[in-house]
Amino acid sequence: MEKVTVLGAGSWGTALAMVLANNNHDCLLWSHREDQASEINEHHTNNKYLPNTLLPSNLKATSDFEQAIQHASTIVIAVPTKAIREVCQDMIQHLNEKKLFVHVSKGIEPDSLKRISEMLKDELPAHLVEAIVVLSGPSHAEEVVLQHPTTITAASEKMQAAEKVQDLFMNNYFRVYTNDDVIGVEIGAALKNVIALATGIVDGLGYGDNAKAALITRGLAEISRLGISLGAEPYTFFGLTGMGDLIVTCTSVHSRNWRAGNMLGKGATLETVLDEMGMVVEGVRTTKAAYQLAKKQQVDMPITEALYSVLFEGGQPKEAVDILMHRTKKHELEDYKTF
Repeated sequence: MEKVTVLGAGSWGTALAMVLANNNHDCLLWSHREDQASEINEHHTNNKYLPNTLLPSNLKATSDFEQAIQHASTIVIAVPTKAIREVCQDMIQHLNEKKLFVHVSKGIEPDSLKRISEMLKDELPAHLVEAIVVLSGPSHAEEVVLQHPTTITAASEKMQAAEKVQDLFMNNYFRVYTNDDVIGVEIGAALKNVIALATGIVDGLGYGDNAKAALITRGLAEISRLGISLGAEPYTFFGLTGMGDLIVTCTSVHSRNWRAGNMLGKGATLETVLDEMGMVVEGVRTTKAAYQLAKKQQVDMPITEALYSVLFEGGQPKEAVDILMHRTKKHELEDYKTF
């Protein structure tokens, strides 16, 4: 049995905490809301994020941040990308020994254009970091809590750390592979949300399965181009954190990015969509970062550019699709010749 703390009691943080508790680890789930922590401890529910779900009785929660940090030598960070730096800064004063940090968020920081592992390295003292591991893949919290078969990837520059995380989480319904391509795993995880937003828009416009298949396929080409330009391994994008995560996020009603795009395609404003969702839609913020990163790397990303115009420049969804369809003709495999 290992002691593990999960920071963030949203749907994904809670689902992962359930996996750890089911594996008989001493898991403490931190929430910034005292009432939510009390609900988890007293009723074994988290109804805002996972309605109709009974949590394991051995899963405990707290709103005491110091207690959460000092509880374990492995810290799972399950907060939105925009909160990563603040959580790390709050953490520093409570760190007095090396810890293993596992992040499960999916995004890129606008303006700095840093991946989450790079943000963690910026904020956490190196002498207190045993390793940083990315845990990512095609995984909806709503299905994990039902113990439906799920397969994801633990990636780290230190393979021993990735293998430790693999051992912590792996069981008969939650299979974990390892990978040392942190760049590829993080880029795939972040950019699939951009393509899912675009796919949701196409569905909202009523364009059907042909258009959806095209967006997913060409979206994977965009993600691969950008990732490879940053030093990622090409074949990572054909694995769980590339193609796998892209498929599940673009095709499932559980995907908040797809749902947000679907509402946009049906005519809702971005402000209305974000208000009605009630949860973070990582793809919106990541679209801005991906657009900036593509310009910096001089990588052609037409789907990302079209989505950026809709989200931030007042572009109309149908017009954005028309622009994509009327681009200059090209050879399909041109994008893959760097492989």
